[in-house]
Amino acid sequence: MNQGIEFQIQATEGEARAGLLTTRRGEIETPVFMPVGTAGTVKGIRFEELESPDLDARIILGNTYHLWLRPGIETIKACGGLHRFIGWDRAMLTDSGGFQVWSLGALRKITEEGTEFRSHIDGASCFLSPEISMEVQAALGAEIAMAFDECAPGEATHEEARRSMDLTLRWAKRSKEAFEKLQIGILPLPLGEGRSEGLRPANPSPLSPLPLGEEQNESRGAAQAQTDSLRYRQALFGIIQGASHFDLRRESLERTVEIGFDGYAIGGLSVGEEKQSMMSVIEDIAPRMPADRPRYLMGVGTPEDLIGAVARGVDMFDCVLPTRNGRNGQAFTSLGKLNIKNARYLSDQRPLDEQCACAVCRRHSRAFIRHLYLSGEMLASILLTHHNLAFFLDTMKRVRQAIRSDQFAKFRRDYTEQLGAGLE
Repeated sequence: MNQGIEFQIQATEGEARAGLLTTRRGEIETPVFMPVGTAGTVKGIRFEELESPDLDARIILGNTYHLWLRPGIETIKACGGLHRFIGWDRAMLTDSGGFQVWSLGALRKITEEGTEFRSHIDGASCFLSPEISMEVQAALGAEIAMAFDECAPGEATHEEARRSMDLTLRWAKRSKEAFEKLQIGILPLPLGEGRSEGLRPANPSPLSPLPLGEEQNESRGAAQAQTDSLRYRQALFGIIQGASHFDLRRESLERTVEIGFDGYAIGGLSVGEEKQSMMSVIEDIAPRMPADRPRYLMGVGTPEDLIGAVARGVDMFDCVLPTRNGRNGQAFTSLGKLNIKNARYLSDQRPLDEQCACAVCRRHSRAFIRHLYLSGEMLASILLTHHNLAFFLDTMKRVRQAIRSDQFAKFRRDYTEQLGAGLE
């Protein structure tokens, strides 16, 4: 059976790695930042903008939990899978739903079988298990799926973190078994009572066409031929847990690798622990992860966090900060964060970031965007979101260039010093 992805490291500097991740929908240079599309859309920006040279996002995230509850898997399957439903032809990664269910707190009950919870939409009783998560993700049809996991709080005790880690490992085995059966069209079991009305055993929905068209196109070249060889299979990533306890993280990594996945993710960080604790965990565990597989840090973080994690050996990132902060009037810039509501920008004719070449910074002033924001105009959030995503994606592009030219240490030092200088 074909692998769902191919991955190769092309340059290194210290622990930092620059590589190429090949999926059935194209090539993705790493390290990479993945914009988050929770409900099938990256909030505040059209896909045409994400695909434009200004941003050129090669992969985005989809949220299994939210898409499962609304519009529902039957709707997405009837529309030909998630790519066709939302009109996105590039690569996608779907999370397992585990973190979102964990974040419901008192609204959920975790058992060995899975997680019972109340829908945040209508209060309906729902049940999500490793098998159901794999079936949902197969129906969504993203290039990369995630194993179903349980996330311990950042300050969990050793005993609490071990219980959570052991459960995640048992769920990882079940996820892998269900995933393998789904990839050859054999579902593990019917969904039964109390799980999800409308979700039925079925083969994975057909994939929408590849971006470059029909297989008969003889001019697509070697790169397209390579992605063709991957088109019939998804990839599955395992998730390393263990809170802030190094011994548990190492054990989780060893046992997750024994199960065997296409890539490996560091989960359960940025959930309440101190930032130094987060970076210490990454520094200890990332270099121990398999060198020939992608390393993914889930849900992190600021530009400084991304660069710090790259220096420790991480390849993939996602975070809601550029879009969420944009909707709340904050821009990320090369000199730090800019809060557009501040009176100091009342008549400021400068762009959000004088070093940024995105379409927003080429055209609009801080004063105008502040006016839009204070007037309640939706365009303010749209412009700030576009700029923030451009800033994150361009930062990662510069990181890749620095690693390939053996200048990453200098780039990191200069970038951090500039951020620390602050806005005028």
